[in-house]
Amino acid sequence: MSEQPRQPRRRPAPAGAGGKQAKPYRRPQKDPVRMLAFEVLRAVDERDAYANLVLPPLLKKARQDEKFQARDAALATELVYGTLRRQGTYDAVIKACIDRPLREVDPPVLDVLSLGAHQLLGTRIPTHAAVSASVELARVVLGDGRAKFVNAVLRKIAAHDLDGWLERVAPPYEEDAEEHLAVYHSHPRWVVSALWDALGGGRAGIEDLLEADNERPEVTLVARPGRSTPQELLEAVGEESALPGRWSPYAVRMAEGGEPGALEAVREGRAGVQDEGSQLVAMALAAVPVEGRDERWLDGCAGPGGKAALLGALAAERGAFLLASEKQPHRARLVERALAGNPGPYQVIAADGTRPAWLPGSFDRVLMDVPCSGLGALRRRPEARWRRRPEDLEGFAPLQRGLLRQALSAVRVGGIVGYATCSPHLAETRVVVDDVLKGRGAGNAPVSAELVDARPFMEGVPGLGDGPDVQLWPHLHGTDAMYLALLRRTA
Repeated sequence: MSEQPRQPRRRPAPAGAGGKQAKPYRRPQKDPVRMLAFEVLRAVDERDAYANLVLPPLLKKARQDEKFQARDAALATELVYGTLRRQGTYDAVIKACIDRPLREVDPPVLDVLSLGAHQLLGTRIPTHAAVSASVELARVVLGDGRAKFVNAVLRKIAAHDLDGWLERVAPPYEEDAEEHLAVYHSHPRWVVSALWDALGGGRAGIEDLLEADNERPEVTLVARPGRSTPQELLEAVGEESALPGRWSPYAVRMAEGGEPGALEAVREGRAGVQDEGSQLVAMALAAVPVEGRDERWLDGCAGPGGKAALLGALAAERGAFLLASEKQPHRARLVERALAGNPGPYQVIAADGTRPAWLPGSFDRVLMDVPCSGLGALRRRPEARWRRRPEDLEGFAPLQRGLLRQALSAVRVGGIVGYATCSPHLAETRVVVDDVLKGRGAGNAPVSAELVDARPFMEGVPGLGDGPDVQLWPHLHGTDAMYLALLRRTA
């Protein structure tokens, strides 16, 4: 029989006032759900990780313990994403409850406070449970001393509900509209300003957009043509848990959530996870008529491979060849995996789209879904709103213009280029297209190309604006805020 570890002997606690003895020390209890959520937040803060990449493997590991139930996974997911989405609002609330600048609070302490604030203000967890669970987490990860600070701050936060706090910490809309919206809807002020400029209109539209950014998006599947069908996916998910796509004939929405990787078609690569906006971009490029040859297609920024897989399937239906190019080798391997089993001819290469590995005029259709700020996917990557800075756009600008110029060089006269971004920021969308067409920039000549109205190639999709380019919106279309401009080379 193994020897039991010796327990330290404790002196009796001294009697306090009234003859009562102080409570003996109690070892803090680890809550696996909140520990997991805290671990994800630390990875996001310390390593610039993305929650959608960190959380799944941690949940998979946690499920190895039979005590960790589906409801625990759901709560951990809500705590992570809810806290990240509402970080700006919770920072304002926490700031009002402490006697020091927020920047002087240690980041791990701030993460525990934010998790606690979300439980108090953003969930139905009872107040006493939210406070006690957060303090217990603080004892485990921070120590008893800082746990007392957490306890004091959370008790102040618990004095009001979310609406009550917003009235206290947000300026009136009439005095500072952008800051009011930034605090109410938890977006950096510069992002509010940029989205408002791109959207246009009054208060209602921007508030609807910001609210949509804070909602958890549905998981959307794509049935790759010739390899799977929406009906197969509907039956596999269960018709009570799945809905057809709103706009794409290949889309199926997992309305009740679920694990896409459990579906046979997804495991085999015949279907994939892809936002409906991305599907519409690929479909529009494929739908534009071109005169003469239509045999060679290019995806010039193909990683991680979702659009390339759909384009490859659409190309295969016409007997066309797809070249999928991606600069980063590890992302090129993801593209290879996404295209594996494609019924038509294709090739994947690791190449820089600004230094093309192909001859000018080689292709009939070219897609350039360029690197961007990602402000159109804040529903899926809420931490990106806090990570990005206005100056980041200056770094993307030369690359975006260079890729579009090379795309127009790669396509033959009469061929079509699709310029796409997952950002609605005007500096990444219309400004880029206008600059390239007009030759703005040192040493650049105007490009011989014309804009093609993209709206007819997103048939049935409402609210596409005045054209000729298209901007999709989460609050109007239920998609990421994808942008698409179609250009035909004229000489």
